Amino acid sequence: MHNIVFKIRIITFFILLGLFSAAFQIGSISDVSKEEADSLMSDFQGLISGVEALGIFLNNISAALPMFIPGVGVAWGLYTAWSTGFAFTAIISGIPGMENIPPLAILYVSPFGAMELVAYSIGLSRSCHLTYSLIKRSKLKSQIKPTLIEIGIVIGLLLAAGFLEEYMIKASQVL
Repeated sequence: MHNIVFKIRIITFFILLGLFSAAFQIGSISDVSKEEADSLMSDFQGLISGVEALGIFLNNISAALPMFIPGVGVAWGLYTAWSTGFAFTAIISGIPGMENIPPLAILYVSPFGAMELVAYSIGLSRSCHLTYSLIKRSKLKSQIKPTLIEIGIVIGLLLAAGFLEEYMIKASQVL
């Protein structure tokens, strides 16, 4: 029985990883007006000028924690993926040479992007399992420990990703 639950958790994780990726891709192929791109690029340059790992972490964790909420978490996560893809396209549209790089490649190839993707997928899959437990009217008490462990994993992943992203941004500014 425990083995079946684990397999379902793994399958759910990968399905939601795929859905997050699809929402990101849809956001990244959305039409971005010149004004929107300029505005987002200006905001982005302002953000990275004083970039710090803790700020990156706080931004990412504020997006990730609501993903654990039963029912609402998946919708929030997919919206976050879409809006991140949209912003990413707007930002890279102003950087010569970047427009030919597929956005999903950056998400999957950059170490911090992959860490964030895994963290978000953990939150989304937990949201699904908590929702299922609520629908089945099972005792949620058995879900507390695994949920707290997964929140801890997400915090650790996003904290490490924040430091890595800060390092990579600062290293790219030196070049």
